Amino acid sequence: MTSTGKLLIVTAPSGAGKTTIVRHLLSTFPQLQFSVSATNRERRPMEINGRDYYFIATPRFRELVDNGAFLEWEEVYTDQYYGTLRSEVDRILKAGRAVIFDIDVRGALNLKKTYGDKALAIFIQPPSLETLIERLNRRKTEDPGSLKKRIERATEELTFKDHFDRTVVNDDLPQALAETDAMVREFLSDPRSN
Repeated sequence: MTSTGKLLIVTAPSGAGKTTIVRHLLSTFPQLQFSVSATNRERRPMEINGRDYYFIATPRFRELVDNGAFLEWEEVYTDQYYGTLRSEVDRILKAGRAVIFDIDVRGALNLKKTYGDKALAIFIQPPSLETLIERLNRRKTEDPGSLKKRIERATEELTFKDHFDRTVVNDDLPQALAETDAMVREFLSDPRSN
């Protein structure tokens, strides 16, 4: 497959299943390498620095923003920043791998704008807002205030689905994985996107 220099952007509102799909794609396509995002939020108990995120203190995060170290960054929630380090993407591309992102909707739009046809942007859509809210509630990782913010943000993010190259409805996980596999296989083997 001619995957060198390609970028695969997987995005969705929180709870739609993008991380599950990204993990599957990483295990299916050995030429993909995960781009670890940076954040200033607190590390959750099972998260590992450098694998799940680069956890960066707020003053350092702001310094990196000022120095142009990010391809994109955003204040996703009040005083909670996330971003894609330019050095992370450069490192993966220099190694001859294709980059895969598990990223929020606005960040995905910015990356797609930057990389154009070298990137395939896939929006993972929940079957309904109600299903998404159920999934977020089942996680039990948020306090009520944080959960409310996630639901409000997810509702807004769902309105952006038409801005991406492809959409996969994650109602039946095996079917969503098969659809995503086919899209990725086609993109990675297409010489026109090199």
